[in-house]
Amino acid sequence: MNARPQKKPDRTKMPMSNRRYLSIWVPVLATVTAVGVVANVGLVVGGGWVASQLGSGTYTFTNTEESAGWDTEYHTSEFADMDAVDAAAQDLVEQIAAGGIVLAKNQDAALPLAPGARVTMLGRAAADPVFGGSGSGSVDTNSAVTARGGLEQAGFQINEQVYDVISAFADDNPRGHIEMDNPEASTYYIGELPVGEYEAVAGSFADYSDAAVVHIGRPGGEGGDLTQDMTGWDDAAAPGQHQLELNQDERDLIALATESFDTVVVVVNSSTSIEMGLLQDDPGVDAILLAGSPGATGFNALGTILNGEVNPSGRTADIWAADFTQDPTYVNFGEFEYENLDVSYPVSAVERATSNATLTSDAPFVIYAEGIYFGYRYYETAAAEGFIDYDEAVVYPFGFGLSYTDFEWEVTDTQAGDVDGQVTVTVQVTNTGDVAGKDVVELYYTAPYTPGGIEKSEVVLGGFAKTDLIEPGGSDTVTIEVAVEDMASYDHLGHRAYVLEAGDYLLTLRTDSNTVAAGVEPITYTVDSDVVFSGGDHRSSDLTEVTNRFDDVSEQFSSEPEEGKILMMSRADFAGTFPTAPTPDLLVADESVAAGFAPWDHEAAAEAFDGPMPATGERSDLTLIDMRGLAKDDPQWAELLDSLTVGEMTDLLLNGAYQTAAIESIAKPQTLEPDGPAGFSSFINSSINGVAYPSQYLIAQTWDVELGAQMGRMLGDEAIHKDINGWYAPGVNLHRSPFGGRNFEYYSEDPHLSGAMLVAVANGIAERGVYTLVKHYAMNEQETNRVNNGIATWATEQTIREIYLKPFEMGVKGISMVVPYVADEDGTIAETTIGAGGMMSSFNRIGATWAGGSPALMSDVLRDEWGFEGFVISDFNLYPYMNPNEGISAGTDLTLTFQPSKSFADTSSAKAVTDIREATHHILYTVANSNAMNGLAPGATVTYTPPTWVYIQIVTSVLLGLLVLAGVVMVVRRVRRHRNLPVVGSGAGAPDAG
Repeated sequence: MNARPQKKPDRTKMPMSNRRYLSIWVPVLATVTAVGVVANVGLVVGGGWVASQLGSGTYTFTNTEESAGWDTEYHTSEFADMDAVDAAAQDLVEQIAAGGIVLAKNQDAALPLAPGARVTMLGRAAADPVFGGSGSGSVDTNSAVTARGGLEQAGFQINEQVYDVISAFADDNPRGHIEMDNPEASTYYIGELPVGEYEAVAGSFADYSDAAVVHIGRPGGEGGDLTQDMTGWDDAAAPGQHQLELNQDERDLIALATESFDTVVVVVNSSTSIEMGLLQDDPGVDAILLAGSPGATGFNALGTILNGEVNPSGRTADIWAADFTQDPTYVNFGEFEYENLDVSYPVSAVERATSNATLTSDAPFVIYAEGIYFGYRYYETAAAEGFIDYDEAVVYPFGFGLSYTDFEWEVTDTQAGDVDGQVTVTVQVTNTGDVAGKDVVELYYTAPYTPGGIEKSEVVLGGFAKTDLIEPGGSDTVTIEVAVEDMASYDHLGHRAYVLEAGDYLLTLRTDSNTVAAGVEPITYTVDSDVVFSGGDHRSSDLTEVTNRFDDVSEQFSSEPEEGKILMMSRADFAGTFPTAPTPDLLVADESVAAGFAPWDHEAAAEAFDGPMPATGERSDLTLIDMRGLAKDDPQWAELLDSLTVGEMTDLLLNGAYQTAAIESIAKPQTLEPDGPAGFSSFINSSINGVAYPSQYLIAQTWDVELGAQMGRMLGDEAIHKDINGWYAPGVNLHRSPFGGRNFEYYSEDPHLSGAMLVAVANGIAERGVYTLVKHYAMNEQETNRVNNGIATWATEQTIREIYLKPFEMGVKGISMVVPYVADEDGTIAETTIGAGGMMSSFNRIGATWAGGSPALMSDVLRDEWGFEGFVISDFNLYPYMNPNEGISAGTDLTLTFQPSKSFADTSSAKAVTDIREATHHILYTVANSNAMNGLAPGATVTYTPPTWVYIQIVTSVLLGLLVLAGVVMVVRRVRRHRNLPVVGSGAGAPDAG
């Protein structure tokens, strides 16, 4: 009997082995888990940025029943709504531009033009004007009045054929643009229309021949400077040609205008100076107006100046030199690096991914070898010493401007106080011309100078005043005060203090830095013997002794040529000490410089600290509104700070991009703090963007502190309606070089003019409870190499104190905010005052130490000497050298970041917790006394409702977690069920090894 044939196994129906099953599902589950974990970690780490885009939730504050009838609207607006604010702001912008546009030339009274004149606009900027700059100081000008619109509004008839040709060319040929922190992407094309393109429409000139209005423009931008070498950007550029001289197309354009029109008016649409000697000397150019960057409605003001409705009263805020290459700053502005340093910092993957610039190991530097002798201080002093011919070297002096009328000055009173007092000068200004106008009275002082002694400028602006509008034959009286101590010089080599040297101080009233007013005698203030403001005998405006804090910076300089040292420029020998580019020995960093670039050692700092561990997390019934109106050292502050946890405080300190975070436990609301100097602007929330104000450069050209105060108040009204509490502005870095890409964001080359405008604007906005974060503290006068490892900035302590810190000092000592607060259990409103609320530290280094991490700058000078009680925020912290622990140790409290990459390396040592607590105190003190507390009364409570995206995150995370858990259960059950199945390819019955 034959055996029954056996069937072969049906391998296609065999269950999958565990090994193969796991090889599929384990990676799937691991991937889903990893995605969920990474997404959640990313949302935690980058929560600040996500919240800025999708919302940060809602805090609901509830006052007690007892306070229901109290008036807790501590700061209010004068306007009913934003429409009213916008309308008034646009009018104010026009007023600022009208007061700031400088009439620099008016040959044979060519201006004003006849009403209704038929004019031909020429030049690219006629159709493509420069309204402001790029970067954080940019503003929305989509609806701004154009250059053409301003002229038409003033009644002029415009040659449309020519305008259309210019407009079409501008659309097709972009001008140069600075790309933030990306030199490779920045371009420097002038982009002027070649004159040959006008040939087709030249026949229209005759019909619009009353005047040619030629517009010359130059832009600016954050993150890069204007170029000193146009080679490669302009085919016709000669070797050494720079961006701030007229290129060949512009020279050809001027020639076309002067050959074709009897009246030629040049409008300079730029917030930095340009070499204007050719145009000033050209007899075919009849008038020149320096119009700056005019913002939303400023071109209306240009039209009213051209037609005579407004008499120009602006004055230059910088000196306009004839040849920028002969300026003492020229050779030490730009890109220089130490050749022997390879700087590296610990960089996380997140930090590398989020940096908007390529991280390098370079160690850049810049040398302020000119010392105090830059801008008008150099040109006036060099002329007094016979080193230069002033008329050849200078086109327009500092403080210069013409008018359609004439004025006479008479000193009616002079009062001279002692060294702790003031010199007060009262001047009557009379309009002796035929039209109404405003005038600017400028008071300069000349200190006694000994060759080889303390460096001193020939003249220094001590004070100024702008008159009201004066009718023909009428007069106005102004009073100017100069503190005697302000005429002292800082002696960092000898007394290590401010010194008012014996001798005669000559005070002169001038129409500009070079021209003494006719018929006005100088005022002599005599100091019998040297006054050294040292030790306890410090200046009356200082809180404590002022002495050398920056020896590590000054020691890099020498008064005599010395290997490895920077030669200080000296008035005693301008020829022998005139700055040169860094020599090879200066490209080699010494040990002290290398140490400054090294990463900050938080462990060593913690070990050296001998203070106690502060209390944290202790319960208290106090909330932030209870602190309003209290002195910063009131004991209740300690109780409030004791109640906070380290986590609450670090969440506040590391999440500071355009806000300060809410703290629920003390009912602290989240605040809103936008950029920028020309009006509120935001990269992340365009809904708060406001009216575009003129550039700070043009605002400074008004020399009108009352207009500055009006601007501040108007921004304050806008802030009330938009729930804005702080403002990243004004900027008071100086125009050390006309090539500074960010000059449009800063007022002037002069520290006093800058400081006076700062105080006016800041006090104006403070009336609405808004604190300013004055920037960039300090010595941030160059954009090139500003980030990555930070540019080391070298200057003597005299230069640092007298020049670059001066406007910040004026701000700290001059800004004041009135604070209404609830004074008792009956809701009585009382008032107190606080000083400056905020400051922004800078990207650069002071010497080799990051400015934000410099105890000398952030604590010794800012807080101890000047008395600053507010908080300091870093500039945008995307770079590893800007160490948050180093910042809070030195006095930089808040980190301007969305928290994607920055964290504290140490949050547990007594040193770190002490620093964290103190930084938190600084922030809370400012916020408690601001308009952020509007509507809150003592005893208020708060509840928090997370934003929708947080609920989505939670639900998604839970669902993912459940899916993963279900998958794990499924896999485990399946593996157990199939544990003993044969493995395909093994002998029958072999156990599954998988």
